[in-house]
Amino acid sequence: DIFDENSNLIGKHNGVHFYTLGQRQGLGIGGVKGSSEQPWYVAAKDNLNNSLTVVQDNNHPLLLNSELKVKKINWLISKLPTLNNLNCKIRYRQKDQLCSLEETSNGWVVSFEEPQRAITPGQSIVFYDGDTCLGGGEID
Repeated sequence: DIFDENSNLIGKHNGVHFYTLGQRQGLGIGGVKGSSEQPWYVAAKDNLNNSLTVVQDNNHPLLLNSELKVKKINWLISKLPTLNNLNCKIRYRQKDQLCSLEETSNGWVVSFEEPQRAITPGQSIVFYDGDTCLGGGEID
């Protein structure tokens, strides 16, 4: 099932594993009565119930997050950098994003200065100092 942000059933899909957060294409949702003509974006995946939640507006609040979790970071440097003022990327060719890191008992928490769109578990986060790659990990 595909639901809108108000839990209204608006369509069907072929399995949540075929979709990524923030995806716009291939949803098979045409015009929905009572909704605008703006495109739909995947805002949430419920693997247990095999359902998607979709929203309209590329910058909808359900697509934005200010932090993420990383189970393990593979550092490529011998001394950890200052953890409260790092640059990182969660997408290829994305401009550097200012973030801070906190190590917890369950891994690392990354907090962003500006909310990030469609943070996707399984994708990578990579930390930089200028053009130097400091390390990275898998988004949990």
